[in-house]
Amino acid sequence: MSWAIILPIMLALFALNMRLYLGILAAVVLYFLFFATMPLEIAVQRFIAPSQNASLLAIPFFVLLGTLLSRSGIAERVVDLALILVGRMRGGLAVGNILVSTLLGGLSASNLADSAMLTRMMVPEMEKRGYGRAFSAAVTATGALVTPIIPPGIALIIYALIADVSVAAMFMAGIVPGLLCALFLMGVSYLISVKRGYRPARSQAASGRETIGTVVGAWPALLLIAIIIGGIRFGVFTATEAGAIAVLLVIVAGVLIYRQMGARDILEAVFEASKSTASVMLIIMASGALGWVFSVEKAGVALADFITAQTSNPYMFFLMVNVILLLLGMLIEGTALLIILVPLLKPTLATLGIDPVHFGIVMILNLSIGTLTPPVGTVMLLVTNLSKTGIAEFSREALPFFGVLLLVLALVVLFPVLAIGL
Repeated sequence: MSWAIILPIMLALFALNMRLYLGILAAVVLYFLFFATMPLEIAVQRFIAPSQNASLLAIPFFVLLGTLLSRSGIAERVVDLALILVGRMRGGLAVGNILVSTLLGGLSASNLADSAMLTRMMVPEMEKRGYGRAFSAAVTATGALVTPIIPPGIALIIYALIADVSVAAMFMAGIVPGLLCALFLMGVSYLISVKRGYRPARSQAASGRETIGTVVGAWPALLLIAIIIGGIRFGVFTATEAGAIAVLLVIVAGVLIYRQMGARDILEAVFEASKSTASVMLIIMASGALGWVFSVEKAGVALADFITAQTSNPYMFFLMVNVILLLLGMLIEGTALLIILVPLLKPTLATLGIDPVHFGIVMILNLSIGTLTPPVGTVMLLVTNLSKTGIAEFSREALPFFGVLLLVLALVVLFPVLAIGL
């Protein structure tokens, strides 16, 4: 039961704002120093071993893809396309904000990157059109929650590696829940906009020439979505290959088609992506070592025995886990919870006959909701800081969106086909 001692120590280190990988490594080193009979060199080996997984190559490509998007001119064209589609609706700018998140979310791969970009891009424009700042911030933040669920979200890749399931399977599983989130969020945005009398973003319909021009201008983004989702779904190439091809297409579009990106932009994007990839890799490597400790200590088996002693009903298990995750998500960063809990809960999934891919989508959706909740919701803190919005105002405006996200979570739990049907 030594794992039960190092776990609260690790959580305390997270609460003190220590970096994720350092907190995890500290727990692993403590285990080897005080509880294990094995030499400390084993800890080093277990830390390095996860980095040898070839599937990890997908991460730098998709991180670089998200970094390049904001520099290539594709993001602006996607906004134009969204406003052509929904701009004449009441509250069209709010609905368009979420539509842009959905279109870009599957490409930027990070809800923080997505929310930072859209906060700077959309919140000032919404304010200019008469929308409240707190409402604009809430729409932007909740729309960004679609990002980790729709492929190629980094959370999908991390879960796949920790739970030892197919990255492609996780990508496919995220599509329907992600689109459901987008649809429900758009519906709430529309209803609130109608109630408050927010005007449409466009006073008249786009002409045929304008529509064709906008669609043609946004074709690289549409092609990227088709390549990433279609190519993986039909086995044309792997997730890593999809990322590499998508990066190449963005560079071609930014340099040759839109002429908004030069060699300096590409080098800066590579530098930023390298730092982000290094951060993600350190977390994955540290989590691999922690997972090995949990495995040696049979922590997952102990937790599985405890849970199955309470209930043998998979839905009761989901209810328990969701309540715990929602509470922990208010205090601890989502990636940390993913890393800690997946190795512990995985044996229970086999016992209760729960598909690990289905469980992964439920967990990622739950932890994404946690990024909206005080006191340490990362997306909430980022958006309120960038938009200069108070947390209390933001939370009040985000409440209806929070409610529909919980509804989608319940639907995905009750109807596994929504996650694993594809």
